[in-house]
Amino acid sequence: MSWWLQPCRNIDGVFQEKALERQAQLTKPAGALGDLEELAVTLAGLQRTEHPNIDHVWISLFAGDHGVMEENISAYPQAVTRQMLQNFISGGASISVIARQHQAHLQVIDCGTVGEAYDYSGVQQHPIAAGTQNFVKTVAMSEIQCIAAMTIGKNSVDQAVEQHSNLFIAGEMGIGNTCSASALACLLLNEPAEVLTGVGTGIDHAKLQHKKQVIEQAIELHQPDVQADPIKILAAVGGFEIAAMVGAYLRCAQVGIPMLVDGFISSVAALIAVQIQPKVRTWMLFGHQSAEYGHRRILKELHAQPILQLNLRLGEGSGAGVALSVLKMACMLHNEMATFQQAAVTGEKQ
Repeated sequence: MSWWLQPCRNIDGVFQEKALERQAQLTKPAGALGDLEELAVTLAGLQRTEHPNIDHVWISLFAGDHGVMEENISAYPQAVTRQMLQNFISGGASISVIARQHQAHLQVIDCGTVGEAYDYSGVQQHPIAAGTQNFVKTVAMSEIQCIAAMTIGKNSVDQAVEQHSNLFIAGEMGIGNTCSASALACLLLNEPAEVLTGVGTGIDHAKLQHKKQVIEQAIELHQPDVQADPIKILAAVGGFEIAAMVGAYLRCAQVGIPMLVDGFISSVAALIAVQIQPKVRTWMLFGHQSAEYGHRRILKELHAQPILQLNLRLGEGSGAGVALSVLKMACMLHNEMATFQQAAVTGEKQ
């Protein structure tokens, strides 16, 4: 029953070696394409092919509302979460534009938002509850709810497998979720809010200080109970959409789909997945380092080298989506450049 503990697949070292051999034969000095070479070789091992490709990208965007919004920690009202769902499916959001550009499949899932019943064609509704509880007062969700939210992410990856997708991106939407992600990071790393809390949607200095105080209250309330258990931590201060991302990341590693991780919130979800199963880390590529304050610290903990650094802090999976262009170029160069023999060019002196 504990599907999240099923073993992860291993990277294929044989295909990595074949990809390295190909890189050595291409018409360029050794290592001249830098990180692009490493990306292509890593993907070759993950996809078990000498010629990696990411022409079937699956993007799952998980949405959820947060009870901690009662504490006035965001620049935007909670209603924006639900409003953005319609924007995603109508094509007006950043990730919608990115998905069109890359001809990627964009799946939008409501994991539990606040509001009256609605019917947005294109939004899949799997609500756990009408948002989480206020984690300053109690746990954000029960462990049963947490596992249910993780299973939403698992099911998305299973659908991606059925459609022969070869790269997975998880995006998130939820007003207040940078507060949740910062609280998660503090409990996961046993560090104070001052180190891991940023402006999120763009709050001013006074509200940022208030946000840090709220997170410190949450740490004081929950730390004695959660200890170092990542699922207990996730249930205590997480969000349904964050839990769905955790489940998706775990499942990607179990079924063997490389994942491209987005920004701060996504990387916190990635850290939880890695703490549950360390081998999940092998299947992760990282799209960018965001402008959100704690993201660098999370990337360091994950020993991650992000592809881009553009000072993004939008979420939605948008930073990972922008990095797709670089990842695709790494594959194209690896697959389409001529070898020294093919081009009749003299290689490096022996």
